[in-house]
Amino acid sequence: MKLEYTKGACSLATRIIINEIGLPCEYESVDLANKKTQNGQNYFNINPKGAVPALTLDNGEVLTENAVIMQYLADSTNAVKLLPPQGDFMRYRVLEWLNYVATELHKGFSPMFNPHMPQDVKDHVIIPMLKAKLSFINIHLENHRYLLGDEFTLPDAYLFVMISWAGYFKFNMNEWEYLSRYYTELQKRKSVQQSLTEEGLSKAAV
Repeated sequence: MKLEYTKGACSLATRIIINEIGLPCEYESVDLANKKTQNGQNYFNINPKGAVPALTLDNGEVLTENAVIMQYLADSTNAVKLLPPQGDFMRYRVLEWLNYVATELHKGFSPMFNPHMPQDVKDHVIIPMLKAKLSFINIHLENHRYLLGDEFTLPDAYLFVMISWAGYFKFNMNEWEYLSRYYTELQKRKSVQQSLTEEGLSKAAV
C-alpha cells in the first residue's frame, strides 16, 4: 500500500488514520504545483484528478478522495471504533460528520489557497463563512471530547487538519474555546504526533 501525499495537505488526515490503525504503508510526496511525484512520475498517471491523497492498494487499485479512503481503511481492517459497522446507527453519525468536514470545511478552505481569489472576497465572504462553520463545531464540542463523544473516529482526523489550516491562515482561535481545547487534545494523540513527525511538521499553536 502506498499513499501519495503533499506535506500539510488534506492527505495528512488519511496518514493519521493509517497510523491510528497501525498499518504498514509506503509514502511518496507529490509536488502539486507541477504534478510530479517524488520519484519524478507524472502524477496525473496515478490520479487523473491531480489531487492528493491517492492510495495505491496491493492489488494495484488506486483509491482517491479522503473521506472514501478513510472509510475503506476502517472497513477493511474492522476498525469499528473509528467507524462502527453496518447496522449500528452510530456509523451514520460518523459519516455525517465526515461528510460535513469534507464538503463544508475542506471545500470551504479551498479558495483560501487560490492566489487568484481576490483578498476582499476572502475577507468578506470566505472567511466569515468558515468562521460560522467553526462556530457551529465549537458549540457542539462544548460537551464532547471528540466529535462523536469519548471515542476518536474518522472525522476527528480530518477536522484536525482543517483546524491546522485555520491556524495557518491566522484565524484567531481564541474565538472558539472548545474547538481550541479539542485541537490541543488531538495534538497529544500518538497517531497525530507520529504523522506530524513523518511529514516534518511542527504542532501549530492556535
